[in-house]
Amino acid sequence: MLDERFAYGSSPLHTLDPRAKICAATAFSCVVAVCQQFPVLLAALGLGAVVLLSGGLPLRAVLKRLLAVNIFILLLWIVVPFSMPGTPVFSVLGFTATQEAINLTTRITIKSNAIILVLTALIATTPVPALGHALRKLHVPQKLGWLLIFTYRQIFIIAKEFQRLSAAMKVRGFTPRTNMHTYRAYASLLGMVLVRSLDRSERVYQAMVCRGFNGAFHSLNGLAMTTRDVVFLALMLALTCALAAGELLIP
Repeated sequence: MLDERFAYGSSPLHTLDPRAKICAATAFSCVVAVCQQFPVLLAALGLGAVVLLSGGLPLRAVLKRLLAVNIFILLLWIVVPFSMPGTPVFSVLGFTATQEAINLTTRITIKSNAIILVLTALIATTPVPALGHALRKLHVPQKLGWLLIFTYRQIFIIAKEFQRLSAAMKVRGFTPRTNMHTYRAYASLLGMVLVRSLDRSERVYQAMVCRGFNGAFHSLNGLAMTTRDVVFLALMLALTCALAAGELLIP
């Protein structure tokens, strides 16, 4: 998250207007989240893969991100198949897995991966400051845009403070062990990180007020929708509507 590995590049997705990508990703995610038919979900997963491949993102980094998501989904596969009544399929240690629960877990798996693919392709390929300005242009409440930008900035501050204090502890000979001294040291470290980051944020805010900050952020990179952006957005919305139509038409 700190290095924004996917945010910068020269692929067609990287050069699209952030507003078009936000609208396309939001519509796709909302539709896929409520779909239940397996053919529609598989089509959505295929569409997500196609969109991702068009971004020219490093495959290994994408697979690592998908692996992190699917580790949590694996926990669902351990619990959910045994938590619903229905047609028995198999039993493990006295717990019976049902076909209905397995179908539900499979839907969750496909939906999650399809949405992550599209979000990675469209949202992760946009720098966070550009996302904040795009949200403002889309008339999202300004406070949400500010929250995104300030949170992004604060993450860097917290990370730097943590690295600096951790280095200071190592220089002083600190060696982590499983004892109360180590636990107290880490508790003090976290407390100092939060206190110092809060103090830094206060100084940043005061500096902004002194420079005439009036609640609006201005970007040097103006946003302008081109014909290519409109065509991409129209195509994504059309395909998303096709998924919704398939959900309604398939019995």
